[in-house]
Amino acid sequence: MIDKVAWVHVVDGRVLVARSHGKDTFYVPGGKREPGESDVETLVREIREELSVDVSGPELIGVFEAQAHGRAEGETVRMTCYTATFAGELKPASEIAELAWFTTADADRVSPVTRVIFSHLESSGLLA
Repeated sequence: MIDKVAWVHVVDGRVLVARSHGKDTFYVPGGKREPGESDVETLVREIREELSVDVSGPELIGVFEAQAHGRAEGETVRMTCYTATFAGELKPASEIAELAWFTTADADRVSPVTRVIFSHLESSGLLA
C-alpha cells in the first residue's frame, strides 16, 4: 500500500492537478509522509514543495484507494484528501512540470486514484 496525502482544490467546477517531469499522467497534488509527520504536516510540506504556496485550515474530504498507476497489479495507493485555503501564487516547483485545471471530461488523463477522487467530487456536485 502506497500511503499519500493530497490537496483537492476545486474552482468553478474544475480541480487543480499536477504532472511530474517525464510523466504523462496528472494527479491531485500531494505526496508521501516523512517519518513522524502528521497528515497536516505532510500536506503543508508537499504543497509548498510542489506548488510554491502555503495551505492552511485543511478539512478532510475523504480517503480514496485504487490500483497504483504504473505499478504491479494489486499494488494500491491510498490518498487521504483535504481541502484548504492557500496563500501565494500557484506555480510548478520541484518535480512538477505542469499544473492544469481538469473536469470529469479529463479523467482519462489522470491516475486511477485521481479518477476515484473525480467521481466523488462529481457525485458531490463540485466537479463539472
